Amino acid sequence: MYDFLWNLGSFIVALGLLITAHEYGHFWVARRCGVKVERFSIGFGKAIWRRIGKDGTEYVIALIPLGGYVKMLDERVEPVPAELQSQAFNRKSVWQRIAIVAAGPMANFLFAIFALYAMYLIGVPAVKPVIDSVMPGSPAAVIQLDGSPQQVVAVDGQPVRNWEEVNLALVSHIGDDSITMSLAPVGGVQDAGSSHTYRLDTRQWQFDPEKESPITSLGLGMYRPGIKPEIAAVSRGSAAAQAGFQVGDVLQQINGEPYPGWQKTSELIRQSPNQLMRFTLLRAGEPMTLDVKPHATQGANGQEIGLLGITPVVEKWPQNMRLQLQYGIVDAFDAAAEKTWQLAVVTFKMIGKLLTGTVSVSNLSGPISIAQGAGHSAEFGLVYFLGFLALISVNLGIANLLPLPVLDGGHLMYYLAELVTGKPVPEKVQEIGFRFGAAMLLILMSIALFNDFARL
Repeated sequence: MYDFLWNLGSFIVALGLLITAHEYGHFWVARRCGVKVERFSIGFGKAIWRRIGKDGTEYVIALIPLGGYVKMLDERVEPVPAELQSQAFNRKSVWQRIAIVAAGPMANFLFAIFALYAMYLIGVPAVKPVIDSVMPGSPAAVIQLDGSPQQVVAVDGQPVRNWEEVNLALVSHIGDDSITMSLAPVGGVQDAGSSHTYRLDTRQWQFDPEKESPITSLGLGMYRPGIKPEIAAVSRGSAAAQAGFQVGDVLQQINGEPYPGWQKTSELIRQSPNQLMRFTLLRAGEPMTLDVKPHATQGANGQEIGLLGITPVVEKWPQNMRLQLQYGIVDAFDAAAEKTWQLAVVTFKMIGKLLTGTVSVSNLSGPISIAQGAGHSAEFGLVYFLGFLALISVNLGIANLLPLPVLDGGHLMYYLAELVTGKPVPEKVQEIGFRFGAAMLLILMSIALFNDFARL
């Protein structure tokens, strides 16, 4: 229940900020173009808060936080008194109408830059993308490590500094025949002379985002610090807590066999739902034995897996593999703008691959997945939540630019046609387009919701 409420609260905060930014873009430009705005609403349905501003606009926060709107004076919607007709949206020039409609998505891009700017001012702790192994027979098998970890410094010529940037770069190349990857010694001077570039054959690359990341699916073994056999945390109400496990216990044996390492231990626990397991451990230097049955829970594929509820002590990252992505007042803006551009490019690429069938529609996410993402990022801290807001804001801006008549992009399509022909698109044609756009949007939302429920 706590996770649900946290995710819901984070989702409402995130969506409220993004919708406010989007609608304020429309509102601000409309006012500058001399259009009278009758209502500025965040959310739909019954108003839970409202007030009339000095400008005569009614400001509303409504009950259903799944959108918003700016109601402008428009003769196509309702009769307008003669003295106010000059302030009607439909009376404005084509270029003014284009500016008003385009301002919403543009505001989302500006919001993303602002969120990333704040994130880079605060500073983002990260680790360098270091690999210490490659999987035989995988696309990454061509990489030669020669027994020492190597840092990924570029993907297809694009410099990368951490795993998040590597992940973003790889996602944009899903469906391509090959990917080039440049590696260099960890901590060294990473220039063209010190790095070695490999071409990975990705024609047979199979990537399921529900099961693994693009990094591991390519066969790259991500370096991780060593894991000690000592327990760092015991989840409240878990099987481990009920059996008497405590922080500081050191694992010695499992089912009478020597402790096999954390990865194997985790696999044994997952394979033993509701099955008795015997752990021999040291507590304050004294040996003791605990019997426990891992609780049964449902895995990603619907199968039953065991959950014990213990977390091991993980060694600290080596200093030469850690970095802090932090910039000054001026440089932070440049980094934020560049990052926003990268997110936009990747989003456009993914939309193109969805349309061509290169990427499956099963990858579409809806409000449930977004809520989970909001909750998870908020749990990690403000800087991660800001990064999440930027990502969703860019996606929202681009989605609204799609040429579906019910979206901003559809309106822009009509206005561009008016510029070319010199006359408005007939109302009947627009009405047909709006119905088609609404149907397409409903289909896409249905697919996204179906995918969300399938992932639960």
